[in-house]
Amino acid sequence: DITSAKTVNERLTLNLPASTTLSKLYEDVAHKAGYVNGTFDLAWGNTPEMVRTLIQSFSMSLSDSGFEPGGKRNFLQLTDKDGEQPQIASVTDSSGLDDSSQERFIGPLPRDGTAGCSGDYSSPSYSYSSILSKSETGYVGLVNQAMTCYLNSLLQTLFMTPEFRNALYNWEFEESEEDPVTSIPYQLQRLFVLLQTSKKRAIETTDVTRSFGWDSSEAWQQHDIQELCRVMFDALEQKWKQTEQADLINQLYQGKLKDYVRCLECGYESWRIDTYLDIPLVIRPFGASQAYGSVEEALQAFIQPETLDGPNQYFCERCKKKCDARKGLRFLHFPYLLTLQLKRFDFDYTTMHRIKLNDRMTFPEELDMSPFIDVEDEKSPQTESCTDSGAENEGSCHSDQMSNDFSTDDCVDEGICLDSTSSTERVLKPKSLLTFELFSVMVHSGSAAGGHYYACIKSFSDGQWYSFNDQHVSKITQDDIRKTYGGSSGSRGYYSSAFARSVVSKHSVEYLAVDDFPEHIKSLVQKEKESEEQEKRQREIERNTCKIKLFCMHPVKMMLESKLEVHKDKTLREATEMAYKLMELEGVVPLDCCRLVKYDEFHEYLERSYEGEEDTPMGLLLGGVKSSYMFDLLLETRRPEQVFQPYKPGEVMVKVHVVDLKSETIASPISVRAYLNQTITEFKQLIAQATGLSAETMRVVLERCYNDLRLLYVPNKTLKAEGFFRSNKVFVESSESTDHQVAFTDSLLWKLLDRHGNTIRLLVLLPEQSPGTLANRTLCQKQQQQGSSTSDSQKSSDASDFEHIESPTQEADSNSSLCVAADNRELENRIRATAGSSGGASSDPENHFACEERSDSEVNNDRSTSSVDSDILSSSHSSDTLCNADSGPIQLANGLDSHSITSSRRSKAHEGKKETWDTAEEDSGTDSEYDDNGKSKAEAQYLYFRAEPCSQDDSSWDAQKCLVVHVDKRITLAAFKQNLEPYVGVTSTQFKVFRVYANNQEFESVRLNETLSSFSDDNKITIRLGRALKKGEYRVKVYQLLVNEPEPCKFLVDTVFAKGMTVRQSKEELLPQLKEQCKLDLSIDRVRLRKKTWKNPGTVFLDYHVYEEDISISSNWEVFLEVLNEPEKMKSMSQLAVLTRRWSPATMKLGPFQEVILESSSVEELKEKLSEMSGIPLENLEFAKGRGTFPCDISVLEIHQDLDWNPKVSTLNVWPLYICDDGAVVFYRDSTEEPMELSEDERNELMKKESSRLLKTGHRVSYSPRKEKALKIYLDGGPAKDPGQD
Repeated sequence: DITSAKTVNERLTLNLPASTTLSKLYEDVAHKAGYVNGTFDLAWGNTPEMVRTLIQSFSMSLSDSGFEPGGKRNFLQLTDKDGEQPQIASVTDSSGLDDSSQERFIGPLPRDGTAGCSGDYSSPSYSYSSILSKSETGYVGLVNQAMTCYLNSLLQTLFMTPEFRNALYNWEFEESEEDPVTSIPYQLQRLFVLLQTSKKRAIETTDVTRSFGWDSSEAWQQHDIQELCRVMFDALEQKWKQTEQADLINQLYQGKLKDYVRCLECGYESWRIDTYLDIPLVIRPFGASQAYGSVEEALQAFIQPETLDGPNQYFCERCKKKCDARKGLRFLHFPYLLTLQLKRFDFDYTTMHRIKLNDRMTFPEELDMSPFIDVEDEKSPQTESCTDSGAENEGSCHSDQMSNDFSTDDCVDEGICLDSTSSTERVLKPKSLLTFELFSVMVHSGSAAGGHYYACIKSFSDGQWYSFNDQHVSKITQDDIRKTYGGSSGSRGYYSSAFARSVVSKHSVEYLAVDDFPEHIKSLVQKEKESEEQEKRQREIERNTCKIKLFCMHPVKMMLESKLEVHKDKTLREATEMAYKLMELEGVVPLDCCRLVKYDEFHEYLERSYEGEEDTPMGLLLGGVKSSYMFDLLLETRRPEQVFQPYKPGEVMVKVHVVDLKSETIASPISVRAYLNQTITEFKQLIAQATGLSAETMRVVLERCYNDLRLLYVPNKTLKAEGFFRSNKVFVESSESTDHQVAFTDSLLWKLLDRHGNTIRLLVLLPEQSPGTLANRTLCQKQQQQGSSTSDSQKSSDASDFEHIESPTQEADSNSSLCVAADNRELENRIRATAGSSGGASSDPENHFACEERSDSEVNNDRSTSSVDSDILSSSHSSDTLCNADSGPIQLANGLDSHSITSSRRSKAHEGKKETWDTAEEDSGTDSEYDDNGKSKAEAQYLYFRAEPCSQDDSSWDAQKCLVVHVDKRITLAAFKQNLEPYVGVTSTQFKVFRVYANNQEFESVRLNETLSSFSDDNKITIRLGRALKKGEYRVKVYQLLVNEPEPCKFLVDTVFAKGMTVRQSKEELLPQLKEQCKLDLSIDRVRLRKKTWKNPGTVFLDYHVYEEDISISSNWEVFLEVLNEPEKMKSMSQLAVLTRRWSPATMKLGPFQEVILESSSVEELKEKLSEMSGIPLENLEFAKGRGTFPCDISVLEIHQDLDWNPKVSTLNVWPLYICDDGAVVFYRDSTEEPMELSEDERNELMKKESSRLLKTGHRVSYSPRKEKALKIYLDGGPAKDPGQD
């Protein structure tokens, strides 16, 4: 039951027969929940999306309505009907409660099996009366946007103040003068009208906060009610200037007090008049342990004067000397609406934390303020200028409230039970003119760190107290008000503000009745009523709308996906027409050539068609209105001469590819529907009818999962036993050849299917400045006959093309062939001859598919939904690999083919996978693809490779520079590069292969022994000229280290380091490169290389160090090059290079970095070197290690105190220094040097400069903590964005 805060954690459980009707279900729920049947809705509760109403037809049984029988749990939610809370059933209608409990308890009956309720909920000693429906309380709640409970409480108080509400109604909005969206009075007026006339249980406040200039982030800011009250009153006064309401706030809420000082010697008094909107009352005086017990005591303390004596004496103008004096406040005038603010939030100077004071402080129902006013002073002339209340700055309580409607704390605060005993009439006594009647109390539950506000407000129309807790409004008693005094040890809510109205005043008015509304308010009421009705109608439509995924194989745009939203009462014929328009098929396919069928998009399975059900409502066909469906719909199309075939439930779909061994082609699929209980023999006859092949010589191969080819040879075995599922793919071949006599895995059919399953289509962009001429790389479409030396050399030169999975174009002419220009023909012939062994009739065991060894790194497989292991390449074909997508187009009547959403998703998934390898080093003990002479070892293991010119349709690249390559993805990068040599025009060692990703980022592929298994169809590859990495080589990025520059890390060049090379050799190769590319002419003895970890300089590499032996090197390695002013001093690994910097407190400046070379890790040696370098006497020298990453930036305002100066250690490699490697930063100073004296202005100026400097370098500014966001209301529609602000 989610209709109230009290019941949201409870659960009702009903066990019903599946034949129970929905109407009976509603009756049973109404009886168990204690509600009147028909005043609530039931909705599905176990769906992640927006809940949908359960009802389709009251006469339907539970089993027909989508409920799952057999002991399964069906989760429902009991919700409001049309935005109104359920009506409570009369308690007398139920049994099981004695008279006393019936008198005390109003609302839903106690429920068995409740869960999640705190003890305070069920405790009769402290609980609110059950949340009453709006129709009974007559009041509307406010929805909490996130943490806007403070706003809701204040708005409800203002709404329940008749003088404020009526004045707001009398103000008329002029739309010609102001935008209604930004007008605060107009949006408050709308909100108050809705609070008075709406039928909803709660309404939103987003329009009001938008008029404040707030965005959605403000809803997550916690503020204090009193702070909001003042800011909002200021904003209203600004908006109401030059109107009748210009002085409304002052008339209702403003009082006056006198701030005075009186000389105790001569009696002279100096004073001024201040105004106030609220009176801030201290709960516990500073330094005291005892709090004031009542509001009266706190008011007395507020006006209690203090004596100024001793050093605090007052200079008397009359006595012309310092005298003892008395200083205090006196009230001169009280406002009509008196606001008292309790300062419950304080600061504990012992713990240095903000605290909340929960001390008990009572307040009377009627407060006589006459003892606190100075009658004589009220008549005194106001000779001094009146200023805003001095208490203004004291009264704000900034607290981080956390609004959590259903927290345990809130449950306690809201759980007040209704006291049935009628309150005894009070004895009437003469009332003072200064008597105030309490009518609103703001309650804060929680702590100083966060909490929740709600309001207890008395209605002036009936004298009843109500709790306004966000969207929940309930009746409460005077006893419940007294429980907010405070004083108990629990975490209950205690009042922080109180509003009282003068009892005797000419201002007293009643609430304006609806009939008495001004004309402009009546028109506003009508406008809001129409808007609410429209909203209600829209909700009703939503509640009865089926939303389901719709797919369509568009003849022009390929596979389209959309969402079909159709009313449950619309017929299938009407829904088909809607889908027809949604998919934009008008003018492309006639409407009578379209139909909707049940479709499983994941398996690409057509579950069933709906013959003869054109007039059936969609609600019945889809099984009701649900938030999500376990199936989709497909808008199927056909050509006018075709006929739709019926799809019956229980059938499986089979896509049949006919294989021609002679031409080595695999045809596009033919769609066949079969039954799982059919035998293989019956299935072959079914295929024979569809394809015209002979069933006697037919071989049927099922591709169950990726590369899992299974020959179906047992005649009486059923399709179910063979592993057929909803959607399947088979290859059939029927010929008189002897190929069927050999073992299947040795047959030509298996080789052809294996090749087909592993071939991908790549787009290769050739380099522009290729050494080979364009003529040498031109491809021609000329039939080239081969000799008989290779039995299957026509693989690439005759009709040997076949369909490729996920290929968007199927335009390859099976009779076209590929050849190269005369210059490259000989090499091409050699490649073709080598290729012959992989797929032709030759069964030479030497040339059989040898499985190439691969690294153990996981690669992404383009034909599966996730990564698969490299052992899929074994000839045994693992049966547990992931399921494969279907290959080739399916020739159904609608042209639905396998290039569907799922296939394209798989392709896109691979685009996000990036290669980060940047070394040609082997990974798992496998050999390099090149032997010592640079020859490929893979020539004998040649896998399928075919290239053709790129058409303009294939790529956005220049077609003249682009190749379309069909290649077996099990080929290694080395073999792939060798096959590209004729087209690039240089040897494979002279060009690099870059893989292009979706965002056009390029990453070099350099691992020669890796296969292309991570590539998928239509991946792009760029070829660039340049030396490729050899075995044991690493590509390295070289950066220059500039320790005293603002940006200490500057990129220089990319270079190559090799395993076994010394640091000096690498420097010798690097220096000419730097001279040519960076114009740096350096001496080898004046440069050093050192480790780079992000921007931190590390170990200095010595000339005799060897890569991979002394220095570990990896892919994408980065190294610092540092230019020295003198020959290298680092000669041994035992030495330590430290970067030092002098701090001068007298000038507030840091000196430049200077390097110190230490022979050991001795602190004494460091101090001696620093003393020698700086001239600071050894006994005065102090040092500290820098914090964070290089260059260890720190504010000059912090460095003198915040660093750990002169640590008591003797060596550098222990705590707290831990200086064990080169590159550590050490600051040092002269301990006798006094810090510069700064004025406040100089300090602020320096703070700004340091803040700006450190923000630019990305370092933390620790002296500027994040402040709480001030509450602001923007009168110009929103905050001005200051570009200089962070």
